[in-house]
Amino acid sequence: MNERLLQYIWQFQCFNRSSLVTEEGEALQVIHPGNYNSNQGPDFLNAKIKIGPTVWAGSIELHLKNSDWKKHRHSSDKNYKNVVLHVIWQKDTDLILPFQTLLMQERVSKLLLNRYRDLMEASAGIPCEKNIHLVNEFTWTSWKERLGVERLQAKTQMIFRYLKLHNYHWEECLWWMIAKNFGIKLNSEAFLAIAQSIPINILAKHRKQIHQIEALLFGQAGLLDANFEEDYPKLLQREYRLLKNKYSLKPVQATLLFMRMRPGNFPSVRLAQLAMLIHESTHLFSTIRAARSLSAIRALLNITANDYWHYHYNFENPGAFKKKILGTQMAGNIIINTVIPIVFAYGAHQNEQEYKNKALNWLEELGPEKNAITKVFANLGIANKHASDSQALIQLKNEYCNKKLCLECAVGNKLINGV
Repeated sequence: MNERLLQYIWQFQCFNRSSLVTEEGEALQVIHPGNYNSNQGPDFLNAKIKIGPTVWAGSIELHLKNSDWKKHRHSSDKNYKNVVLHVIWQKDTDLILPFQTLLMQERVSKLLLNRYRDLMEASAGIPCEKNIHLVNEFTWTSWKERLGVERLQAKTQMIFRYLKLHNYHWEECLWWMIAKNFGIKLNSEAFLAIAQSIPINILAKHRKQIHQIEALLFGQAGLLDANFEEDYPKLLQREYRLLKNKYSLKPVQATLLFMRMRPGNFPSVRLAQLAMLIHESTHLFSTIRAARSLSAIRALLNITANDYWHYHYNFENPGAFKKKILGTQMAGNIIINTVIPIVFAYGAHQNEQEYKNKALNWLEELGPEKNAITKVFANLGIANKHASDSQALIQLKNEYCNKKLCLECAVGNKLINGV
């Protein structure tokens, strides 16, 4: 037994409630168990109980042992002045309190405790994988909807932090996010640093000249610090020196990683594609915000790096001709991880449900992501029909399964209570 499990048992009243009697010998009826409080103070607020003939409204405090009340010095804490019932797992001392006590140990099913213990002791990446198939589709559908929104809300908080850093400039925030996304996982932080080193208004001034945009990106990334033989990188060097001095730019110190990476994902290729996106678009956030369909977003991301990159993956060793298109998979990744979150965040910031709904609808229109996490759930028979499902399953694995927060999980709840 731990305190969080005891809180769960009380919150959902998962115990034998017949003939409840306090330790002081009076009949007890739980009219409302109260609202779980994750902040400072008693475990449950605004509870309503009846002890004997008297109805009490107030807070409920839970402990594994009744001596914990004294140990935690609650009597001297004003936050606990409104406690009307002390719920304990076991009694280990005689304690006189101004309210009554309910002992729970003999009222909770051993089966429930065993199910919880099995989940906590499971060594699998998905603690409930042996019984996950027992949970019905209705539970899964509603839980995945909630998880998808939860994941978008978490991304919204990150976007709000970016906005706060730049005086709520949405175009600048999108620039940071989309650059980070272009860096994929290995180079995401380096790409973010590059974006933060070049204000969007500077890029806008030079948008029509693709070589100047590339000079800014590659120069700030430190990829122009070499003795080149080809004319194009030499041109970029010259342009960068001029622009660097003009705008007093300071190159970032981040190291870009090329090792163990498909050539199409080389940071040099992704920077060239990012430069083309800037070159071909104006007021990107405003365009995305006004977009009515996913096809319009896909058209924005239908980009190909300039001609030099048809024969290169970096500034050395030219190779066979291959256009460096962004690709549908990468475009989908950007839509899921940048476009949809910023549209949702805008709706949350402006309190306009229209944008939040649009973001959620787009997730359901996109095909499912296929990665290590979704593969695990697919092998367990869990549906992954669209990107909304994928995002929900990623949230479930990272924020619940990995942390064994089975008590906070709708699937875990079902299994602990015997489906």
